[in-house]
Amino acid sequence: MKDTKRERKRVWLAVLGSLFVHLLVALSLAAFGSSHGPPLPEPEDAPVELTMMNLSATPPPSRPNPGYIETDPAKESKEEPKERIFESNANSIAASNLPASGDAPVPTQQGADRPFLQMETQRHSLASEGSQPQPPAQPTPPPQPSVTPPPTTPTPLPKTSPPKSTPVPTSTPLPEPLATPEPDRLAMLTGTPPPALRDAEEAAATPPPDMPPTPPPVMPRPRPDRAASAYQPEKEQNRISGRITNKGAPSVDAVGTPLGKYRKSVIDAIGSRWYYYTNAKLDLISIGTAQVQAEVDESGKLKNLKLVSNSANEAFANICLQSFQEAQIPPIPPDLVQSLPDGRLLVEISFNMTPPRTY
Repeated sequence: MKDTKRERKRVWLAVLGSLFVHLLVALSLAAFGSSHGPPLPEPEDAPVELTMMNLSATPPPSRPNPGYIETDPAKESKEEPKERIFESNANSIAASNLPASGDAPVPTQQGADRPFLQMETQRHSLASEGSQPQPPAQPTPPPQPSVTPPPTTPTPLPKTSPPKSTPVPTSTPLPEPLATPEPDRLAMLTGTPPPALRDAEEAAATPPPDMPPTPPPVMPRPRPDRAASAYQPEKEQNRISGRITNKGAPSVDAVGTPLGKYRKSVIDAIGSRWYYYTNAKLDLISIGTAQVQAEVDESGKLKNLKLVSNSANEAFANICLQSFQEAQIPPIPPDLVQSLPDGRLLVEISFNMTPPRTY
């Protein structure tokens, strides 16, 4: 009995001790919590609000430095695109012939595997003035038959009387008598008698001699006119995947700007020289890619020209550098100089030489 009472006393003491410890912990937490300030009130339940926004009326944010792409004349648009993705020489609206298959802002198309963006295929051509107007050729007059005048009868010499003989003294030796020329020796001094005239009937009966027909005048053959042509670079449609869904010829959203137009004139001036030299020295260059960079100042002069990279041979690199140096670059328009850093335009072109292909 005594052992049972002792165990009950121990249990109650343990319970009381536990209650005391919990009470101390609760008081300490309340004391430390009240030092940080009163508890925040619970937020009241507010009704849910739904705001409708017209996203089409909100202009999309413009990119600070959009990439440059040349717009084909057949894809130019009078209106600007809603999204300014690229800078170009003319406006164009994005379109694609195939369904979207990627996330890039370009159309989806099939083509060659190339490290650049091209949406059409065309052969290059250099600028040509074409055929110039020539004065009309004068026809050659037909030959005229020549008329031979009839032989004329020589005028007979007047008859002269023989000279009278003068008596000569006998003491003087007489000169030897002159030799009388033979009749045939006088043929040179005698005129040929004219041919006898034929009767009118005999002349009418005799047919005129046959004369060959007069050939027609030779007219110069006109040369075919050669039409004038403008410079256009070589292009080959490459394989790309994008998110464009508008149906139409492959194109991108590009905005034509004054800087884009000037950049195109610079690239065309350099590209036309590059095609000229590659056509002339095709047997000296190898396949590869060269990247050249330079700065164009406000007067159109090149500064800081350098070869960034080259995977072809040295002859190809020299042609690329020479194309920059000999290009007739126009000066930068005054309204663009102030918008460029240090008044210069950075131009960087990748020249690509691929194996020849058949069309």
